Amino acid sequence: MKPRFAIVAAALAAALFAGSHEARSQERSCRSPDPVDTIKEMSDAIYACWKPPPGTAGMSLTLRFSLRRNGTLIGKPRATYSDLGTDAQLSRAFVASILRALDDALPLPFSDSMGGAIAGRMLAPRFTAALEGAS
Repeated sequence: MKPRFAIVAAALAAALFAGSHEARSQERSCRSPDPVDTIKEMSDAIYACWKPPPGTAGMSLTLRFSLRRNGTLIGKPRATYSDLGTDAQLSRAFVASILRALDDALPLPFSDSMGGAIAGRMLAPRFTAALEGAS
């Protein structure tokens, strides 16, 4: 039963993170000590720490990475998709804001069951700055 739960959790993580997540305020605050027990809580914990720079509306970046059961990063995140526009300075600021969000959010305070289910699984969150005027 435990391996089946791990497979289902990994599939849900991939499905959740595969979709775009536009910047918006979250119910969870950045660096909240509350235990992360679901895929949604995990994504909320990361996105709560992200503040896209002004002028980056519509930019998007997908990172691929894995986490340990203690909520720390395994290796370095790798970009698998980007739509960063033509302004090199804004592009660098956008990417830096995402890497800073990961630094601020990690380590995630996983519950024992979540840590076991997510450890070593590949995640691919997409960070997309909301378009101005979009809700």
